[in-house]
Amino acid sequence: VQLQASGGGLVQAGGSLRLACAVSGVSLSIYSVAWYRQAPGKQRELVAELISGTRTNYADSVKGRFTISRDTAENTMYLQMTSLEPEDTAVYYCTVVRTWSKGTQVTVSS
Repeated sequence: VQLQASGGGLVQAGGSLRLACAVSGVSLSIYSVAWYRQAPGKQRELVAELISGTRTNYADSVKGRFTISRDTAENTMYLQMTSLEPEDTAVYYCTVVRTWSKGTQVTVSS
């Protein structure tokens, strides 16, 4: 299983970014997927998860601003992030079947 996360960058507060995670070796139509993030000096935390392709779960801090989705044809998962805040600055990781991507840095300037 391999995961390739992309889409991070530098954005001003209030802006948007879309993270992508291309997955090979397993079908996203079968497994639950999730995004996590880790800010400097903090523990890695769950941002959003898509369970069995239907149910979603979000951290309270991102509810209403972030949306997790997947494209089973492309075998890619996404995290659409809007109304970004400086507190969203972190390295973001995607995960499926206990395998992790390398992180992609998201930096939100105030």
